[in-house]
Amino acid sequence: MKRVLITGASVGLGKDFAHIFAKEGYELVVVARSQDKLDALAKEIQEKYRVKVVALAQDLASPGAAQKLNATLKTKGLSITSLVNNAGFANNGAFADTAFEKEVELLHLNVNFLVEITHLLLQDMRKQKFGEILNVASTAGFLPGPMMTNYYASKAYVLSFSEGLAEEVADLGIRVSVLCPGPTKTEFFSRANMDNVKLAKTSFLVMDSYEVAKMGYDALKSGQVVKIAGFTNFFQAQSVRISPRFLVRKIAKFLNQK
Repeated sequence: MKRVLITGASVGLGKDFAHIFAKEGYELVVVARSQDKLDALAKEIQEKYRVKVVALAQDLASPGAAQKLNATLKTKGLSITSLVNNAGFANNGAFADTAFEKEVELLHLNVNFLVEITHLLLQDMRKQKFGEILNVASTAGFLPGPMMTNYYASKAYVLSFSEGLAEEVADLGIRVSVLCPGPTKTEFFSRANMDNVKLAKTSFLVMDSYEVAKMGYDALKSGQVVKIAGFTNFFQAQSVRISPRFLVRKIAKFLNQK
């Protein structure tokens, strides 16, 4: 039996991951804040793919969220073979001008929750001698991001954490991959109050979300640890390594400004 836990599953990449894993015969546990959206997704997937879907509404940015979610899984007898850490969000604006509570919430969801739920589920994966973990980072993880400084830093952590963990568990029958999308057609820009930033208006850079999610799934299955979605994003991420850092910072600031 294969069962995947997908966080941030109600919209965007998370919803696409749900369809992709269900199509491949996985049972699903989908988690997000909106019970209505999750129930609609569960109904759609069950009718289309005939797989079992458990919808759990929970605010994963709240303190103790990982422990609470893990306890719910245990209570319901839901063993997890695969984990997709997709939940996350961004803030746009100068760090000194944003509400610090929002910045703490961002770090908790993008980093703390991801690390804790991974640690918790790894315990059973080690006993089973099988597991799959797909973390969603970003091409933002390869560079500094003025006007979104905390978000870029959080994704750099996810990227580094995933690469290190992949090497640690490689001999235990556990795969770890990290997907690094660039701009993608999801609710990301709207939630981050970024509809008017230059990056969001650069349409040739924005990729289809299902296509990006499928790249992440394929990378996980093939054992590719780091997957940068799309050639343009791959080229940009690699070029950062040889470009002057002051120039990288200035270009990122330009693209992230309204």
